[in-house]
Amino acid sequence: MFRKVHLYLTALCAGITTAILIVMSILYLYLSEKELYENQYRSFQNDMNTIATSLEQQSVISMEWLSKMESRGGYTFYALDNGIPFLYNRLTNLSESSDTRKLLDACLETYRANYEISSYAEYGDTPYNTCYHVEFPFDPSGKKHELYISVIELNRGSSSLQLLVLSPLDFLREQITRQRVRFFLIDIAAILLLTLFSFFFTGKLLQPVIESRRKQTEFVAAASHELRTPLAVILSAAECCRDADPEKQTRFLETIRQEGDILTSLVNDMLTLSASDSQRFSCHPAPVELDTLLINTYEAFEPLAAEKKLSFSVSLPEESIPLCTADAERIVQLLSILLHNALSYTPEGGQIDLALSHKKNRFYLTVSDTGIGIPAEDKKKIFDRFYRAEKSRSAKGHFGLGLSIAAEIVKSHHGSIHVADRPGGGTVFTVILP
Repeated sequence: MFRKVHLYLTALCAGITTAILIVMSILYLYLSEKELYENQYRSFQNDMNTIATSLEQQSVISMEWLSKMESRGGYTFYALDNGIPFLYNRLTNLSESSDTRKLLDACLETYRANYEISSYAEYGDTPYNTCYHVEFPFDPSGKKHELYISVIELNRGSSSLQLLVLSPLDFLREQITRQRVRFFLIDIAAILLLTLFSFFFTGKLLQPVIESRRKQTEFVAAASHELRTPLAVILSAAECCRDADPEKQTRFLETIRQEGDILTSLVNDMLTLSASDSQRFSCHPAPVELDTLLINTYEAFEPLAAEKKLSFSVSLPEESIPLCTADAERIVQLLSILLHNALSYTPEGGQIDLALSHKKNRFYLTVSDTGIGIPAEDKKKIFDRFYRAEKSRSAKGHFGLGLSIAAEIVKSHHGSIHVADRPGGGTVFTVILP
């Protein structure tokens, strides 16, 4: 299931980013190409203005001057003197049958139909020269931006000179084609990288979900296993009660009550962890005197330690310590879990120590015992739910949830909990609270 979700998320993430990349690339290319054409058109207009000014100052239009101007800008010139083509046109292979000549004639027709000034009255009949020029794009095949055309009109009295300048845009289109190919290759590479990144990124995003699902599955399986044992005992005892004498019935009923208490404890622990998972773990911090709280906890557990013939001590700071902002009931629950573990796994004649210290604005709660200890490879796992290091630590009534609840309590107080070996054997649990 998660593999399909991973692939779907990868496709979604890569698809969205690819669509954005393509749209942005097309928009950039459109604006870039538009600017290139506009810049080229302005450059063409400036060249034509220079040629028109130079032409106006020429008393005689020589073929050498026309050839020089033509080769400088890569243009094609077509000159008419009072409507008669210059000899220069024939010398440059602009015969009436040539394709270029036909194109020039088509440009002239477009000019005369849309741009030509039919009357020169605005300039007046004077002996002075009059000159003007018009530039326009020409698209004989219907495609945009094929040619730029300029028509320069020079009038000297009754004489009229027309110079048609054709500027092909092949080089600009080649430049734009190269730019498009580069962008296409860059986009392809970017899409591949985005897809790989999306696959890796969505995989990382799904890891907590997959881990949570795995832990949930393990939790349900372990809970089912733990519930099965007391339920089996209860059902078996209830079945035996039917035909048993009153004395045996009393023992069976006591067994049912004991197993019921175990079930109640297990269900309560599971409900506590469920509340933590759903962010409903209740915690009501308030100023607490930790030294008083430790003394009360010590007094509550001292009879249990004496019953198991264990030495039990409490150590408190000699100087006064500040109040700790914490949930007193949760801290008592935390200490009870740690002390219950210590009592369960410390053999007769052992030692259990409960201590409190305060250093650098932090409180240190320590529960240490001289019990069987915890193997190094299990120390990182003991806070996992239903985890028990070995059979020797699987005492009746211990389901592997206590330390998980302890870790959740510490987490809700923004603290930390650590486990280490006690010198000489045993275990030390240290809780650090801000």
